[in-house]
Amino acid sequence: MQIRMSNIHKAFGKNKVLEGVDIEIKDGEVHALMGENGAGKSTLMNILTGLHKKDKGFVQIDGQETTFDNPKHAEEFGVAFIHQELNIWPEMTVLENLFINKEPVTHFGIIQTNKMKAIANEQFEKLSISIPLSKEAGQCSVGEQQMIEIAKALMTDAKVIIMDEPTAALTEREIEKLFAVIRSLKQEGVSIVYISHRMEEIFAICDTITVMRDGRTVDTTPIPETSFDEVVRKMVGRELTDRFPNRDAKPGASMLQVKNLTRKGVFENISFEVREGEIVGVSGLMGAGRTEIMRTLFGLDGSYEGEIMINGENVTVKNPSQAVKLGLGFITEDRKEEGLVLDFPIKDNIALPSLHSFTNKGWIGEKREHEFVDLLIKRLTIKTESALTEAKNLSGGNQQKVVIAKWIGIGPKVLILDEPTRGVDVGAKREIYQLMNELTDRGVAIIMVSSELPEILGMSDRVLVVHEGTIAGELSKEEADQEKIMTLATGGQVND
Repeated sequence: MQIRMSNIHKAFGKNKVLEGVDIEIKDGEVHALMGENGAGKSTLMNILTGLHKKDKGFVQIDGQETTFDNPKHAEEFGVAFIHQELNIWPEMTVLENLFINKEPVTHFGIIQTNKMKAIANEQFEKLSISIPLSKEAGQCSVGEQQMIEIAKALMTDAKVIIMDEPTAALTEREIEKLFAVIRSLKQEGVSIVYISHRMEEIFAICDTITVMRDGRTVDTTPIPETSFDEVVRKMVGRELTDRFPNRDAKPGASMLQVKNLTRKGVFENISFEVREGEIVGVSGLMGAGRTEIMRTLFGLDGSYEGEIMINGENVTVKNPSQAVKLGLGFITEDRKEEGLVLDFPIKDNIALPSLHSFTNKGWIGEKREHEFVDLLIKRLTIKTESALTEAKNLSGGNQQKVVIAKWIGIGPKVLILDEPTRGVDVGAKREIYQLMNELTDRGVAIIMVSSELPEILGMSDRVLVVHEGTIAGELSKEEADQEKIMTLATGGQVND
């Protein structure tokens, strides 16, 4: 299936999102679509699949002008879209999620559960997925939910699959499995539109790259004819000298100490400390317990054993409200479910944890609140027409910036960042890294959980590696490298 989109325009009210975009997707190619957050990538693909209607331009499939009425129509035609924000029904089982509105039935209308299981198991085997089909989807990690979505799309026998940040929550091992599937699909003539901000992946798996900037197509180039620096320059319209800003860490006193932290069956005997002005990276495979440790520190997951000390004082963290009062901030990996109130405006999302700062005798000082929010919007360069724009109308990367702004606003002593740059473009990533440097310069202690090893190596002053609910090892900045981290993450030992 060949797709050609020409001179595509789209505006939402006065906000012009696309202003003349061209892209051509050929049979059996992996076509990268790159651009800064807000460049219009997802909107373009939503137009292709019928979620949005174009204002101008045309779409041709195999030479015929085609318009889909809705995503279901596109899927029936052979075009599937795996969205960055996962379409998972948390209270339904994995099996039920795979077959929503597509359950095979007998002549008498009885659902063929055994047939569903056989199809699902076959697809899971291809992807090397080992998630029980009877498990509630809401109990799955974000990485597992991503793999469920990928399996669901592959089960439609699609000829074109759009993948929007498919590896954002996957481990290195899961990414390799996905790449093997993509290569197999490519050999079968299936085309992949691959939207990602991870440059290494683009150059590893893609054949062609189209770069968008400010709602326009900048360039389309075969991957062998371009480079990392050239792509970045086209995306941001300027040179990006270094991927990671220089860090000159001067750690101070111990800000957070954790001793023998344990939740039976999840993790045990977790001990570490983070000092003022320090970034401690936390690495490990998906399911190792990294996120669960951080959630417990923030009071999200109930009781625990062990000690937590903040600024030298022994504390008990029972819930997030108490954690905030103690000076903890937590940017969760799941911004859609836990980081944002999507139907609320940006203003309310950013101000929510800091409302006490603007409140006097029960009344909110709106002027102070607006000044506070506007300052953070400008500081994090959140692309929006207004602070009153609902969070759901922002691009994924700009939603992430709102979550970061929300927690920076409380003035935390300790800031936990769980996948802080997930779904964020290369230019915005550097802005976040620079912001992390500024925070540590002011004495904030940062814990950064990340599945991106370059990010761990580029920004951490020390690295903790988690394996099966325990800390497998600690590496200094000087001794940390990808091989040592992966050795520890998979249960091996690193020689001194």
